[in-house]
Amino acid sequence: MADTIIIRVQSPDGMKKVPSTKRETAAGFIKTGALLQSLTDGVLLSRFSQVAKEFGFNSNGFSIYQNRNKTGEIDSKTSKSLSILKIKHGDMLYLYPSGSVGVPAEVMDTAAAHSSTSLPSTSFATSLSSSSSASSSSSSSSMMPRSSSGPTQVQEDSIDQYLAKQDGKIYRNRDAQLCRHGALGKCVHCVPLEPFDEDYLNHLDPPVKQMSFHAYIRKLTGGADKGKFAALENISCKIKSGCEGHPPWPEGICTKCQPSAITLNRQRYRHVDNIMFEHHTIADRFLDYWRKTGSQRMGYLYGRYTEHKDIPLAIRAEVAAIYEPPQNATQNSLELLEDPRAAAVEEIAAKLGLVKVGWIFTDLISEDTRIGTVRYSRNQDSYYLSAEECITSGYFQNLHSNPCRLSRDGHFGSKFVTVVATGGPDNQVHFESYQVSNQCMALVRDECLLPCRDAPELGYAKESSSEQYVPDVFFKDKDKFGNDVTFLARPLPVEYLIIDITTTFPKDPQFTFSSTERFPIENRDVLGETQDFHSLSTYLSQSSSTSFLNIVSDFHLLLFLVTNEVMPLRDSIGLILEAVKTSNEDLAQTWKKSEQWATIEQLCSTVGGQPPSSLDYGAVGGPSAASSSSSAMWSCLHCTFMNQPGTELCEMCSLPRGPLVSDHTPGVMTRPRVDQTPGVRNQTLVSGPPPLCMTSTLVSWTHTPGLTRPLVS
Repeated sequence: MADTIIIRVQSPDGMKKVPSTKRETAAGFIKTGALLQSLTDGVLLSRFSQVAKEFGFNSNGFSIYQNRNKTGEIDSKTSKSLSILKIKHGDMLYLYPSGSVGVPAEVMDTAAAHSSTSLPSTSFATSLSSSSSASSSSSSSSMMPRSSSGPTQVQEDSIDQYLAKQDGKIYRNRDAQLCRHGALGKCVHCVPLEPFDEDYLNHLDPPVKQMSFHAYIRKLTGGADKGKFAALENISCKIKSGCEGHPPWPEGICTKCQPSAITLNRQRYRHVDNIMFEHHTIADRFLDYWRKTGSQRMGYLYGRYTEHKDIPLAIRAEVAAIYEPPQNATQNSLELLEDPRAAAVEEIAAKLGLVKVGWIFTDLISEDTRIGTVRYSRNQDSYYLSAEECITSGYFQNLHSNPCRLSRDGHFGSKFVTVVATGGPDNQVHFESYQVSNQCMALVRDECLLPCRDAPELGYAKESSSEQYVPDVFFKDKDKFGNDVTFLARPLPVEYLIIDITTTFPKDPQFTFSSTERFPIENRDVLGETQDFHSLSTYLSQSSSTSFLNIVSDFHLLLFLVTNEVMPLRDSIGLILEAVKTSNEDLAQTWKKSEQWATIEQLCSTVGGQPPSSLDYGAVGGPSAASSSSSAMWSCLHCTFMNQPGTELCEMCSLPRGPLVSDHTPGVMTRPRVDQTPGVRNQTLVSGPPPLCMTSTLVSWTHTPGLTRPLVS
């Protein structure tokens, strides 16, 4: 009995303890059945060929190594004993199927120790589980099979792949006063810091409250175990299916299928650390709708994710364009309508190298029309995001989940951001950005969170009913004596769900779309700004650029060329999109000579009354002077209405075709007062009702005061 030893063997499907003796040879240990019997739960296979047949291996079978990195292979034909090979009681050996792609050692460790961190199963694990299905019930307590429900492969975003390869450490110079070593030495005062160092983040200007997501991953995967037990679990608020020990809800529930209670905590990381608009014109044009109508507006942000170098391993969302979907807007509500062009927008953005990075909406109310200020309504005394807006943000974030290799589900969190254009402390227009936490995403996804109509700063955790079981949701706060007290989230302050993100505009503007002219924005027919060939003809005639690439480099123009009903160019737009993406003038000139663009020019000349020869954009000096002929339709400078040729007064506002001589002439309507705010131009001062209030229906947002119970969708 003294010679009996236990050897642990780890395979892609789990770890097993195999009894043996010190004198047993390696060949006997591998082939005689002790190892194979243990690994196959009682199926004794005495020949190597039978192993290949049973497990679905190739002719090479499997290999056993002494080290996890596939070194120290044990030859199945050797006559050396285990003691000579220095294999002792309790040692770990590693089994790999020969000819397989190769399972990472970290994945094997994680699968053996914690099934929730297992990645997609390999062909070896699948065949092994199928061969031993008859006896799986007897070994379920010791065998943890790999999950077969996960994705076969997780394709992470390019920015995530890039940051995963970076060092991420914070390097410091030698301190002349504290460091007492040579130039090549290091001490506690100059040794590089980890990217998740809280003291370093707190001393930044401004201080960073949450570390970046990749810094959080480095913290999980660091240390002595190298993150072999690290797991990113998505929260679930639903009853687990497949529990057969009792009737389904509401007749029965047990601890195995019941979701755990949720205690809301401040999220320690954020998926996006900064939002940057490429130039102020993007935001300026979006605000024009509110300036001209007084109604709120919503749009989707299209751009790209890049590295944010001010914070270690951080991600920045750069906004290159705003697409405004169909919507019914009033001074205090928004209603999203069905968008028939949504697929075309996504296709164009993908070909331009852009993705949907977030959404933006306005909450602006004029404060004083004499000095040009807006009301500062979102602050610590009211709210930063209402419960309705948190629910909407959670809905969008669930639609745009973040691919992640460390999650069994293949996704974790989201990079989708929320931007609010609202009044700031100085009563000027400010852009504030947020995300909601992963806990909020789970509550919204499983329909457990509701807003309160009479208190926009409060949410309400839904109560369980016969149709749905809702786990208890708690949050911690301090009572009047300063003690930490746990409260049930009915109601719930939404501050527990919000993550703050900085919003910036660059000192040196960047331009993905370099056009200096403004093609009308889609879905603004209420302003008289229509996307048709009249507006295209006007746009082309007013362009002063000598570069055809600069003329067509406008997101809204490209969208019109693809989606117009007269001459859609969806199948032939690829070349010019590639030219805009790569800033290639030669490609743009090649597409300009195509039959499709010649047809567009002919349509514009017909609508605008211009001959085709006048649309020569490559000539020196810009468009021909014939483009401003009186035979073409003209746009009113005051209300933007398109008037018929030959008229001098606008048919809509009755103002003259040219600019007003004086803004103080009695009896003449003057233009709105303009507030010149840095970064926000031409802000019309329009009064309006209380701030925007959105309901959880996600498509229709209203405000109804006086209701104390939660709003049930």
